[in-house]
This record gives sequence, structure tokens and C-alpha cells, in this order.
Amino acid sequence: MYLARVEGSLIATRKHPSFNGWRLVICQPIGWDGTPEGVPQIAIDSHGAGIHQRVVISSDGLAARKAVGDDRSPVRWLVIGIVDEESGATK
Repeated sequence: MYLARVEGSLIATRKHPSFNGWRLVICQPIGWDGTPEGVPQIAIDSHGAGIHQRVVISSDGLAARKAVGDDRSPVRWLVIGIVDEESGATK
């Protein structure tokens, strides 16, 4: 699992049939301080994450293939949660 920031969505005119009906988002893995780490990944998103929202993504290809319902799907990344922001909280 990685912490990431949604940088945009992806529109594909041709794609694997298992991606039909799924929203594809571009996720930039980030560190706890928000700095980019590594290269952006394309993930399926069933949670409706917004632009620049922090999310948790998983590279568990088996779970992603089960989510799309196709054991032969090329999907690898999926958004597994949206990170809630703490507003005004002190530690």
C-alpha cells in the first residue's frame, strides 16, 4: 500500500474490456510530508476520489482483478481508500 495524491483522471478510447465502467485515475505516490516518491501509477477508483485528494493505493493485482471480475485483466493498481483531512487538530 502506498500513500498517493490524485493528479487527474484518464480517458481511454480503447481499453481492456475489464476496465469498462471503471474510473481510471493518475496517482502520484507521496511521502508523509507530501513530496513525490517514484513514478505516477494508473489506478481504478470506485471511491470517487477528487483531484489532489490523498488516497491509499494498492498494487495487489489479485485484489484488483477480483474487483473488476476478470482473472485475465491487466489491472494492477486500485484505490482502496480516501485519506480524511484533520482540520484544526493539534497533536
